[in-house]
Amino acid sequence: MYNELLKDREEAGILLSEKLKKYQNSNTVVLAIPRGGVPIGYEIAKKLHLPLDIVLSKKIGHPNNTEYAIGAVSMDSITLREHPEVPQKYIEEEITRLRKLLRNKYELYRGSRKPLDIEGKNIIIADDGIATGNTLLASIAMLRKRKPAKIIVAAPVLPADALSTFNRNVDELVYLIATKNFKGVGAFYEEFHQVEDEEVINMLNIPSQIQ
Repeated sequence: MYNELLKDREEAGILLSEKLKKYQNSNTVVLAIPRGGVPIGYEIAKKLHLPLDIVLSKKIGHPNNTEYAIGAVSMDSITLREHPEVPQKYIEEEITRLRKLLRNKYELYRGSRKPLDIEGKNIIIADDGIATGNTLLASIAMLRKRKPAKIIVAAPVLPADALSTFNRNVDELVYLIATKNFKGVGAFYEEFHQVEDEEVINMLNIPSQIQ
């Protein structure tokens, strides 16, 4: 358990990679959640000599309250909760709209490359911290459909009351700080700047070190 403030995302990624050493040079892929999770995933992939990709998903908001998620969508799968009052037409239109946004974002970050195949592989999902965790849980459910061997979540900080939820939903949870006094992810970093698109693109395009 790490009790001090983390210096920045780079340090957090390095510390997490120490806890993930058993996956070094293995049949494992690191999937970072843009944008803040990419510096974390980059450090893990670099230290463990693993391929790095991104995982993108968007929540489907309820038509009467878009902050309330009724499901989530990725580029190749969907999860939905039962909400009979929500028109099917609305859901279909949201899926189409959100998928277009995700495809555009993936092309921005990865160009014409196809997402890495994860079937039968371990995947390490990297983020810079977990707050509510709802979108991450949706991403996990969607990634399960692609039949990875094992799903590992690596996040530097999360609320203590999220531990049981994630331990139930993933094969392994690796973290540095789990606290009852959770005040938002950024509160646990000395330096927590907004990661820009250009930084993400640069980190995903350094094949000599990672891929």
